[in-house]
Amino acid sequence: MDRIFHVALLEKWAAAGDQYEHESLATEGFIHCSFAGQLDGVLSRYFSDMSEVTILEIDPEKLTSKLVVEPSANGEKFPHIYGRIDRNAVVGSETRKLR
Repeated sequence: MDRIFHVALLEKWAAAGDQYEHESLATEGFIHCSFAGQLDGVLSRYFSDMSEVTILEIDPEKLTSKLVVEPSANGEKFPHIYGRIDRNAVVGSETRKLR
């Protein structure tokens, strides 16, 4: 499977130990991710009020948590991680200024 991406707040990613956990894991049961072609749309829809974010590039083969590709509310399929993200599964990160 191709690499997937998760948008994180810089301070949350910096504070993560061996595993990263987003709040959505507790509230929705999974961590939202996207494929490369979906990333710009996700940033504009959900993070337009942020000045900067950290984009985590994840190698799905290195995850120990379950990864499922599922349709969202509009039917578009997105990768969801049902558990924490292992730090060694994050093969790249980029802090991106949004405004």
